[in-house]
Amino acid sequence: MFNEQQSGKMWSGRFREPLDAEFEAWQRSIVFDWRLLDEEVAASKAHASALCSAGILTKSETVELRAALDAVAAEFGSNAGKTRVRDHATAEDIHHFVELKLVERIGELGLKLHTGRSRNEQIATDLRLYVRAQIELVVDGLAGWASALVEQARAAGDAVMPSYTHLQRAEPVLVAHWLLAYVEMALRDADRLLDCASRLNFCPLGSGAVAGATLPLDRTIAARELGFRAPTANSIDATSDRDFILEYLNTLTFVGLHLSRFAEEITLFATAEFGFVTLPEAFSTGSSAMPQKKNPDLTELIRAKVGRIHGAAHAVAMQLKGLPLAYNKDMQETQEPAFSAGFVPQMLNLVARFTAALEFNRERMNQAARLGYLNAMAAATYLVHKGVPFRSAHEKVGRAVRLAIEKGVELEGLTIGELRQFGEEFGEDFYAAVTLDATLDCHDVIGGTAHERVHKALDRAAEWIAALANQNVAEATHAGA
Repeated sequence: MFNEQQSGKMWSGRFREPLDAEFEAWQRSIVFDWRLLDEEVAASKAHASALCSAGILTKSETVELRAALDAVAAEFGSNAGKTRVRDHATAEDIHHFVELKLVERIGELGLKLHTGRSRNEQIATDLRLYVRAQIELVVDGLAGWASALVEQARAAGDAVMPSYTHLQRAEPVLVAHWLLAYVEMALRDADRLLDCASRLNFCPLGSGAVAGATLPLDRTIAARELGFRAPTANSIDATSDRDFILEYLNTLTFVGLHLSRFAEEITLFATAEFGFVTLPEAFSTGSSAMPQKKNPDLTELIRAKVGRIHGAAHAVAMQLKGLPLAYNKDMQETQEPAFSAGFVPQMLNLVARFTAALEFNRERMNQAARLGYLNAMAAATYLVHKGVPFRSAHEKVGRAVRLAIEKGVELEGLTIGELRQFGEEFGEDFYAAVTLDATLDCHDVIGGTAHERVHKALDRAAEWIAALANQNVAEATHAGA
């Protein structure tokens, strides 16, 4: 007769026939949820504490179970050990694997651990712990990248470059100001991730399969031990919620988009046509055919990675669409997309080191910022200060630019006589108003590229990054309750 002992399954009592062998292999999740070993052990230890408080386990049994769980984590926690978890011959999933190993170590006591819980709540808890830990890694990575940007900005000092709109030169800005634009993106991304963490930081343990545990468990025990803010409020929602995975992946899409924008600009700026940046050799490769080449492989790969992240988010959205409450096997398919974004912390660490190693061609950037009538806005502002309405000032300076183009000079190359044919308001003080420094400093507003504003922005960004680097995701969301 077919029975549980023969099958090794956690659920086989109701079944007479074994699973189709191909289907059994196809539906096993151990081949990817092995990544949740540490989270499964932590959640199981917390559940043991709750069972002890409810009188289901004695104190000595609880101590023995927790020690055995620690031993399983120690034995299989290395990379080689986790490979053994993944390749286990009979375990259906990470929950089954841990139970099998417990029974091997401590016998029937290992079977008592599953009292009062369901795999539905286990996986919901494990995934929340995993995503929360990944968020902490990504936030640390964003802080590292932002720090590298700030250090480059400080090193750039008063170096100037053109800014661009429509990929055409627009106005001169401090190099530091351009770098700080990416710091702002990184800080927003970190804030989004912390916001996501605050919503996922509730503990599903005690939710049972769908209706709640059948034992009088104090759910706050497990929640507190695992660093969650509180238990989840509804057992049906807790076991079927994967919003946090979708929100996490959508938020990582922003990270990928911002890294991609940075990578694209660096790739452009490193071309001979721009010549603003020298690529670090440690992050570049050559051509197998053309001996002179130094290719921007890191930035090109970073530019592409957002596609993987967004693809994972889209996959989860489609997996969750139209699912009835509560748990459905479809939800197993949300795990691999979540795991597939695990490369993001490493990518951020690489881009931080790459950013720190960049060398800027200040002379080339400065020259580019002085050519192409990038002081035209400052010239119009000069006329505004003379009482000319901006629309009229814009027209007058536009005509002056057209004359300068015809003569092959910059605006400051026109004589006062030539300028006054467009308006009597032009005076000798015009030339001082359109120097490079004056053009920068006329943007003297919060968020502008004026020297003093950028210096203050650098100090403020450094303070925010320091606070972010000291952020503990679990503690921060717990403290915010």
